[in-house]
Amino acid sequence: MERPTNRNTASPAERVLRKARRAGILRARDLAPLGIPRTYLSRLVAKGLLERVGRGLYVAAGSEPTEHHDLAIVSRRVPDGVVCLLSALRFHGLGTQVPREVWLAIAPSARPPRGGWPPIRAVRMAGEARSAGIEEHLLEGVPVRVFGAARTVADCFKFRNTVGLDAALEALREFRRGRGDLDALWRFALICRVARVLRPYLEALA
Repeated sequence: MERPTNRNTASPAERVLRKARRAGILRARDLAPLGIPRTYLSRLVAKGLLERVGRGLYVAAGSEPTEHHDLAIVSRRVPDGVVCLLSALRFHGLGTQVPREVWLAIAPSARPPRGGWPPIRAVRMAGEARSAGIEEHLLEGVPVRVFGAARTVADCFKFRNTVGLDAALEALREFRRGRGDLDALWRFALICRVARVLRPYLEALA
């Protein structure tokens, strides 16, 4: 019978693998608090025990990616970001948009992420317009912050010149068809300052 690994006797490699399994997606910087050199990452990759999925990002070998794998990776890269707009629509199953980038809301002063996979489309938001309507979902062991469905529909009208009015209208129709919370939608429309823009489309679909 295999004896359980004790925290005090586990080798650095075993501790890295245990951390990777627990975290879902391991960041190279996560080894610093453990006092383990980053060289162990390349050794474990060479042995086929870890897989590199992005710059400074690793998963335990054999981990099965889900349909939201890209969101989990981006959330490890940018923990303070919030999945928004077309990527949030896709997450909530609203409309037919399949974005090639992960749309991410970041603070006005934040440095936009560059390089790496998947590509990120950063959208700057501030104040309540950045903090309201955030949901947290655990995807592949990673906490992922995503704007809720009602908030995302309001955002699509606010950024209609960026995502396209057709995408915003499709999202609104899908939201109504799925009996989404119209009170919540109106509340976020006020926060995003698009109530006047949204009102005629809501009335037309009533």
